[in-house]
Amino acid sequence: MSSADDTVLRFWAMGREGEVVTALLPEFERAHPGVRVSVQQLPWTAAHEKLLTAFVGNATPDVCQLGNTWIPEFVALGALAPLDVRAQTSTVVKPAEYFAGIWDTNLVDGRLYGIPWYVDTRLLFYRRDLLEAAGFRAPPRSWSEWQDEMAAVQKVAPKGRHAILLPLNEPEPLLALALQQDEPLLRDHDGRGNFDTPGFRRALDFYLGMFQRGWAPRRTEGDVTNVWTDFGRGEFVFYISGPWNIGELARRLPAEMRDRWATAPLPGPSGPGRSTAGGSSLVVFRGSRHQEAAWQLVEYLSQPAVQARFHAMTGDLPPRRDAWEAPGLVSDVHARAFREQLERVRPVPKVAEWERIADQMRLVAERLVYGQFGVNQAVKELDARADRILEKRRWLLARGALR
Repeated sequence: MSSADDTVLRFWAMGREGEVVTALLPEFERAHPGVRVSVQQLPWTAAHEKLLTAFVGNATPDVCQLGNTWIPEFVALGALAPLDVRAQTSTVVKPAEYFAGIWDTNLVDGRLYGIPWYVDTRLLFYRRDLLEAAGFRAPPRSWSEWQDEMAAVQKVAPKGRHAILLPLNEPEPLLALALQQDEPLLRDHDGRGNFDTPGFRRALDFYLGMFQRGWAPRRTEGDVTNVWTDFGRGEFVFYISGPWNIGELARRLPAEMRDRWATAPLPGPSGPGRSTAGGSSLVVFRGSRHQEAAWQLVEYLSQPAVQARFHAMTGDLPPRRDAWEAPGLVSDVHARAFREQLERVRPVPKVAEWERIADQMRLVAERLVYGQFGVNQAVKELDARADRILEKRRWLLARGALR
């Protein structure tokens, strides 16, 4: 029973996670008498603006789910409480248990500002039966193997069908290929674009080649009637996507299709490749008057058993290795490739402007695919667009306002 003297923690969470997390909180409240959690669910489409408005109005919540690409922006604003000391002394949050690339997304200038809550990365979904029909019993592990398999698949594919679907309105496939290169995507303290490099050119050439050879159709996702149905029909064999599609395909395809599709880590230039380090983290706002209770909530939601329950309710993948020992994940054949891929993920540049830059990468790549740019022009154009977006950052860097 609550009372007027209870500490009320305001917790903002987005989308489906905001609906589901309420079922996990009674146990926390029982273990912490006098603390009550009030959850506000935000739609993803409005969350960013609402958080900025709350910051300006000194009305931020105590705890919040934050997309990990948003963390640098809110750190730059001074909105988030650093969590280094709390994590170092915690018996629950153990950095070594977290996938390193995911943990890294929460570090800005060497300080910790969030605790990973669930993870997202991209890898291959593929039609096992159609790949075998083309003569291959295993998915590719390198770019050269992948090219061989796509060429063989396309050779036997009926007219109008393709080896791979790469929707032109999605930047993530190209971004994953770019993160497999050694060079960073930004340079000069993340103040300028760094796309005119041998590594990014190699990624762009590989990406463009899939369209030029006819392995990928020139389409956006909106041009595909239903990606799951088309995958089931064999309209394409390979598709780069995230963990939510495990559940979507299980629901949308007939049961007899279950063994006809599989997942595999992304191939890299010369062996198993890296991919994107995505997902959401739990942050404590600097303006919270209940910092200790807020951290206790973060710790509770970070417990391996609680994360396993959260996965069972949402399908979201846990960010720590020990949570993957839960029976539901151990037995999920389609999740295993994600477990392997998560050992090889890499964060995007930690600047507030990154999402705008990624959108320009998508737009430039689309013009490249349609022949409006060559690779040389594309990388120079992308550097120029990134430099314009990062102009304010350079101004702040020059005046010592940023490190």
